[in-house]
Amino acid sequence: MTILDRYVSREFIKQLFLILLTLISLSLLVDFFGKIRMFMSNKATFAQMASYFFYEIPLFASLTIPASVLLASLMTFASLSRYNEIIAMKANGISLYRISLPVIIIAGILCLVTFYVTEFLTPYGIEKAEHIRLVEVQKQKKAGQGAFKQNQIWYRGKGAIYNFRVFDPDKRILKGVTIFYLDSGFHLTSRIDAEWAEWKNGVWTLHNIMESYFDTGTFPRLKWIDKKKIDIAEEPADFQVIQKDAEQMGYLELRRYINKMENEGYDVTRHLVDMYGRMAFPFVTLILVFIGISFSLKMGRSGGVTKSIGAGIVIGFSYWIVHAFSMSLGRSGTVPPFISAWLANAIFVSAAIYLFKKVEI
Repeated sequence: MTILDRYVSREFIKQLFLILLTLISLSLLVDFFGKIRMFMSNKATFAQMASYFFYEIPLFASLTIPASVLLASLMTFASLSRYNEIIAMKANGISLYRISLPVIIIAGILCLVTFYVTEFLTPYGIEKAEHIRLVEVQKQKKAGQGAFKQNQIWYRGKGAIYNFRVFDPDKRILKGVTIFYLDSGFHLTSRIDAEWAEWKNGVWTLHNIMESYFDTGTFPRLKWIDKKKIDIAEEPADFQVIQKDAEQMGYLELRRYINKMENEGYDVTRHLVDMYGRMAFPFVTLILVFIGISFSLKMGRSGGVTKSIGAGIVIGFSYWIVHAFSMSLGRSGTVPPFISAWLANAIFVSAAIYLFKKVEI
C-alpha cells in the first residue's frame, strides 16, 4: 500500500466512522421517541430499555452502512477536489481509477460485512429485542411456551400443544394446523389436523378437519369435518410472540424455510423476494461508492460539505424509493421475485458506470 493509498483510506475511514456513528445514533433516537410511550405505560426498567435499543444496533448498522459509505465517499473526494489534491495526483500521472482503488476495496469489504451483519447479527438482535418488548415489557406469553423449530411453530397452550406451518399475523390465519390434546397425565386424548384456521369475531374457525380420538383402544376413532369453531384460549397475539418474520431470518434460514414451504404447496412469493433481497442489498454499498466518487468530482471545487450531504440524501432516498417500489412489485406478484430484488441495483449500477465514465480520469 502506497502513501497515497494510506492517505485516501485514512480520510475515507475517518469520514465513514463519524457518519455511521451519527446515523446509528439518530436512528436509535428516533426509535426511542417512537417507543417511549409504550415503555413508560408498561413501566419498563432502564435496563430493559437499554437492552432493547442495544439489540437494535445491528439492524440500524446494516441499514445505514450503504448511506454512510455514500456520504463518506462524497465528502472525502469533494474535499480532495476542493483543495486541488485530485489535480495534483493527476499531474503525477495517477488516474482516477487508481485514486479511487482503496475506497472501492474498503466498500467491497463492507459488502461482506453488511451481509454478515444481516445474516447473523440482525436476526439475532431483532429476536432478542422483540422478546424484551413483547415478553418482558408487555408481559405477553412467555417465550418458553413456544418455539420456532425446523421451520415449524410449536406452542404449548392450556391443555394442548399446537403445531402449525405458517402464521400470517396480518390476516390472522394459521396454515397446516395440528392440535394435540393432553390429559392431566400428559397422555394424548385426541388430535385435530386442519388445513387452515382463521381468527374471526374472537373465535378460531378450522377448515378441512380430521379429528382423531384415542379412547377406543389400539386404533384411533377418526372423524372428518369441513368447518368447525373451536374454543382455544390463545389469540393471534399469543402466537405472534414466537412467530418469526422474514426480517428475523438470515438468507440461509429463509432459504430452508422457503424450500420446505414450496414442498408443502404454499405460496412463497413474498418470502422469495425477501430472500433475494438479502443477497442484493449488500451490493448497494459498492454501487453507491462509485456514484459518490463521480458526484463529488463532478461538483469540483464548488463542492463542499453541505452540497455533499445534500447530494447523498437525494441519491440515498432515490435508491430507497426505487428499491421499496420494486420489492413491493415482487411481493404482489407483478414482477418475478429475483428481478424485483435486483432491479434497483441494476438501475443504479448502470447510473454508476455512466457517471464514472463521464468523469475525466
